[in-house]
Amino acid sequence: MRRIFLKISIAFTFISLVFTSCETTDLDLLENPNEINTEKANIDRFLNQIQIDFASFMYQIGDNASELTRIDYMFGRTYENNYQPAVLNGLWATAYSGHLADIAAALPLAEEVGLNKHAGIMKVLKGYTYITLVDNFGDVPFSQANQATDFPQPVADSGSSVYEGAIQLINEGISLLVTDGPELEYDFYYNNDASKWIKLANSVKMQAYLALGDYSSFNAIASDTDSFINNSANDFQFQYGTTVIPDQLDTRHPTYQGDYTGTGVGSYRANWIMDEMLNSNDPRRFFYFFRQVSCTPGATCDPDGDQEFLTCSVTAAPNHYPAGMVFCSVEDGYWGRDHGNAEGIPPDRFKRTASGVYPAGGKYDKGSFGSVIPGSGGGGAGIMPIMLSSFTKFMRAEVAMAAQNYSQASSLLENALNDSTNKVVNFGTVDATADPNDFPTASEIQNFISSTITSFNGANPEGKWEILAKQNFITHYGNGLNPYNFYRRTGYPKTLQFNIEPNSGGFVRSFLYPANEANVNSNITQKPNVLVQVFWDTKPASPGFPSAN
Repeated sequence: MRRIFLKISIAFTFISLVFTSCETTDLDLLENPNEINTEKANIDRFLNQIQIDFASFMYQIGDNASELTRIDYMFGRTYENNYQPAVLNGLWATAYSGHLADIAAALPLAEEVGLNKHAGIMKVLKGYTYITLVDNFGDVPFSQANQATDFPQPVADSGSSVYEGAIQLINEGISLLVTDGPELEYDFYYNNDASKWIKLANSVKMQAYLALGDYSSFNAIASDTDSFINNSANDFQFQYGTTVIPDQLDTRHPTYQGDYTGTGVGSYRANWIMDEMLNSNDPRRFFYFFRQVSCTPGATCDPDGDQEFLTCSVTAAPNHYPAGMVFCSVEDGYWGRDHGNAEGIPPDRFKRTASGVYPAGGKYDKGSFGSVIPGSGGGGAGIMPIMLSSFTKFMRAEVAMAAQNYSQASSLLENALNDSTNKVVNFGTVDATADPNDFPTASEIQNFISSTITSFNGANPEGKWEILAKQNFITHYGNGLNPYNFYRRTGYPKTLQFNIEPNSGGFVRSFLYPANEANVNSNITQKPNVLVQVFWDTKPASPGFPSAN
C-alpha cells in the first residue's frame, strides 16, 4: 500500500494539470520541476508536486501510526520486526528526496521574485513535515538537509532544535501569507485562500505546543477560535479522484485501490475499532466500514462452514487477554483481525470487511452486504484527513483535561463528535448508489453523542481520560498521527486490544532510521531499538508503558 503513492504522484499531476483546457493538453507540465528558472510557471510546477508529495508522506506515515494505535490492523507479532528500517525507506524518501528537496530548490527563487503565497505555503508545509518527522523518528537531519554539495551526509539535529526551527518556519510562512503576491496556479487544498493556510499553520503550532507541554503558547492560539481550524469549512485534507488508466495512473484513494479489486478485499480492518464502534452504536461505522457478509465465525451467529476461513474462531483467547477483551470475532459481520495477528492468509478476501465510503471513497454500509468490486461506491474519490476541526477540538480537550477543567473538556468532546459525525455522514453521498434516507437519523446520531457525553460526565478522572482517548482514536480514522502522539503522552486508552503475542517487545516510542539513510550516512547512527523516546516523550520507558501492549 505504501508504494501506491508513486503512481498517485504522477496521476494527480496528470489529471489536475493536463486537462486545463478543452483545446490543449499541456504535457510539458509533467517536466521535472528541478529544471527550474525564475518564471512563475516553473515555480508553480514545484508547488504542484510539493503538495502531492506532502499528501503522500502524510498518508504513509499516518498509516504506520494507525496500525500502532489499533485504528488499522497491524500484521506481525513484534513491534520492532514489523517496522524494520527497509520498510521505512519510502516515506523518508518521499519527504527528503521529494517535497523537502523541491522546497529547498524553489523557496529561495520564489522569495526572490516576490511569490509570497508560494513561499509561505512552502514554509508551512516544510515546518509541518519536520515536526512530523521528529514525532516519529526523533533526531533528524534539518540544518544540513538537502544541501548535497556542502553536506552530502547531513547530521541528525536534536529533536528539540528541529521543533524550534520548524515553528520558526511556520511563523515565517504566516508572515508571507499575509502579504500580497500572485496566487498558485493550483492549490489542491484551499483554492488559494491564504486565510485558511494561516489557520492550518496555527493548528500545526498548537499540535507542536501540545507535544511540548507548552500549554501557555497553546492557549494563546486556542483563545482566538478564528485563528485556527475550528470548523469543517477549514479542514485541511487531500482529495483523491476516480480516474484509472491501467499500468499508467490511478488517482483513487490508496486504501480503495487495495480493497476494491476483482479478487476481493486486500487488507483487514482492526477488530478493536470495529468492536468499539459496534458496542457504542457509533453511527460512523456504517461509513468507515463495508461488510461483505452478515456473520463472522465465532460470533453468536456462528455460521457453519466458515470457521476454516477464521481459524481463531474455534480457539480460546490468549491467556494474557483480560476477560471481555475482543478476540478474533466481532458481531454482525465485522470481519477483521486482531492486533499483531501474523497467521497465514486464508481465502477470505470476499468475506473481510472492506474500507467504507469515509475516508476511502468506498461503499456506504447499513446492512447492504455483498462483494465489493472495482469502481463501486464512491469509486475511490476519498480524502486524506490531515488536520480537521474535530482534531483541534480533541487537542483542546486534552489541555482542558490536563488542567482538570472537566466541564470544558466535556464541551469540547461533544463539539468534536458533532464535527466528526456531520463530516462523516455528509461524506456518505460520495457513494452515489447510497440512499441518504437510509443514513443514520439526526436522533440516532444525537443519541450516540449524548450517551458518550453522559458517560464522560459520570466517570471519574481515569474514566474520562479513557473515553476521551477512545473517541479521539476513532475520530482520527484515516490518519493515526495525532493518536500516536496522544498515546505516548498519556498512555490512554488502557483498554486497547493487546498484541496477540504476549512477548511482543516494547511499544514503538520512535521508529528506526530507514535503511537507505542509516546504511550510507556516516553521520546517522542507527538506534539500538524502537524503545528510544523522542525528546518530548517523558513518560516511563517501554516495555511497561503504554500498558495496553
